[in-house]
Amino acid sequence: MVRCLIILIFLILPRTVGSQQMPMYSQYMMNRFLLNPAVAGYDGLTTINLTAREQWMGLPYSPRTVAISADARLLKAPPARTGSTGIRNITNLLRSGNVGLGTYIYNDRSGLIDRTGLQISYAYHIWMGETQLSFGISLTGFQMKLDERRIILEEDYDPLMGKYSQALYVPDVNSGIHLWGPSYYLGISSTQMLQSVLKFGHDGLQDFRMERIFYLMGGYSFKLENNVTVEPVMLLQTGFNSSYNFDLGSKFYYSDQYWGGISYRSVGAVVFMVGFRFERFHMGYAYDYSLNSMSHQNFGSHELMVNLRFGDSERRYRWLERY
Repeated sequence: MVRCLIILIFLILPRTVGSQQMPMYSQYMMNRFLLNPAVAGYDGLTTINLTAREQWMGLPYSPRTVAISADARLLKAPPARTGSTGIRNITNLLRSGNVGLGTYIYNDRSGLIDRTGLQISYAYHIWMGETQLSFGISLTGFQMKLDERRIILEEDYDPLMGKYSQALYVPDVNSGIHLWGPSYYLGISSTQMLQSVLKFGHDGLQDFRMERIFYLMGGYSFKLENNVTVEPVMLLQTGFNSSYNFDLGSKFYYSDQYWGGISYRSVGAVVFMVGFRFERFHMGYAYDYSLNSMSHQNFGSHELMVNLRFGDSERRYRWLERY
């Protein structure tokens, strides 16, 4: 019975959530590193990000994700400041360092499946005038297991339970390309490139593979009057065997300190976002409202993002002079 249950999970899951073999994020534009390793250190700052998400709140066994990421640029000199305001000019990173490093740890629970993963990323940045072209690759691995506490057996004991309740360890590789300019960015990335095989137990379930997922992400910002900046954003997500999903929306910034936004998700949801910045501290909140019949069965999806950005001190660059 347990074997049939697991087979059913893996047969239904790819068809119902498509590309959501990977965690889903509504505020992806605030931390693009989560979807593209080439973003690591692109802006010369050291960034620490915490994201917590609960999807379809109110439904039993609904997806829950917690992710912590950090990325930085190995620079020989701090980014120069310009003007009396001391605003940093990112284009001054020319020849100041080309290597970015990052790491990403997450726990994603969906139904009976609990997955904990780790990603270590390397990025190389090349300047072409005021445009930066970045290449990134990451080594990933995750532990997947079934939550025995949520499995209700028809009998008190099932001899197959021991085989399928043990943790499964899966390695893989992600890669990406990221193009950044003063007012735009465009990136393409691929996750689960090796399409690792999932093997539960010693028999059966030998042919299930993680699907290779592709992301195309972009944004363009332009300023209006009264210190207002508008940034249309988009995210296309697809795989070879699953249908494509896309997010299309826009964010609005006021004085680079407050923002709000709205986007449409093709799976049938509207996302509302708000946030603020105070010096190095950034905080954002997103609410997903379902447009399908599920909207009457749950309280929507909620996502909280907390972000810290450092890198203005001369001291942290001295030991990098040998690069």
